[in-house]
Amino acid sequence: MQAGGRHGPATRPEAGARLMDPLAAYSPRALAFYDLMFTRFARRHMRALRVPHWGLPPETGDAPLVVYASHPSWWDGVAFMLLSRRLFGERRMFIPMEEAALARYRFMRRIGVFGVEPASARGAVAFLRTAGRVLAPERDDMLWMNAPGRFADPRERPVPIAPGLARLPELAPHATFVPLALEYPFWSERKAEMLAAFGNPLPGAALHAMPREARAEALATALAGTMDCLAGDAVARDPARFHVVEQGGEGMGGIYDLWRRGRAALTGRRFDPRHEWRR
Repeated sequence: MQAGGRHGPATRPEAGARLMDPLAAYSPRALAFYDLMFTRFARRHMRALRVPHWGLPPETGDAPLVVYASHPSWWDGVAFMLLSRRLFGERRMFIPMEEAALARYRFMRRIGVFGVEPASARGAVAFLRTAGRVLAPERDDMLWMNAPGRFADPRERPVPIAPGLARLPELAPHATFVPLALEYPFWSERKAEMLAAFGNPLPGAALHAMPREARAEALATALAGTMDCLAGDAVARDPARFHVVEQGGEGMGGIYDLWRRGRAALTGRRFDPRHEWRR
């Protein structure tokens, strides 16, 4: 925990309270370790994490951020880790997760994940209280969350918006809201692509000025537009449209690729493991 600066003074809460308080439990050392683990896991199981050139993070200044994303897959949490660490500098990321699920991944409390009870009024109040602290005006932290509050196919329209997300501009009109589209299509290799795109930022003050129903619609429209643009690039299957954030393995792997590599060496050719290598 950083002592002072924009992240506020260090505190020494009791052990149990520290575990439940995401700001107190946050550990840069734990984050660095699990970033390494998540990166290795993604490289092993995904072909690449790609962001289209138009979909790189927008300039947002030092205001706190709410990155609200589509929720197509279990992989979203891994995408959050990789994108936040590589594209947002030293900003700290905090993520709400259903308490029952977080109980199975207790280590995540050390890397900014906090539990919520989505089906109860008490849980909603607790989420808003924690989110308000993360998004305090004097901080430059980020709140990343899945906008639907549930898994949702990227083709579902209108895009669902959880009530808690629509309430956030009331707590943090000084924050900036950034839509994030995620997809995991298969192209020409055995591993899926991890595609992500950030949309145009929405000022929290402008959202706060809207009635809550109109605010939810504005958030959904911005996210749907970003998702539609990313879908177009996914259908095109053109790697040149994308910036590669992380590169995973390509080809079949194992004994088959070892044999292909040896055969290429014997014939004096450069070995390329990709299925579609003429690009």
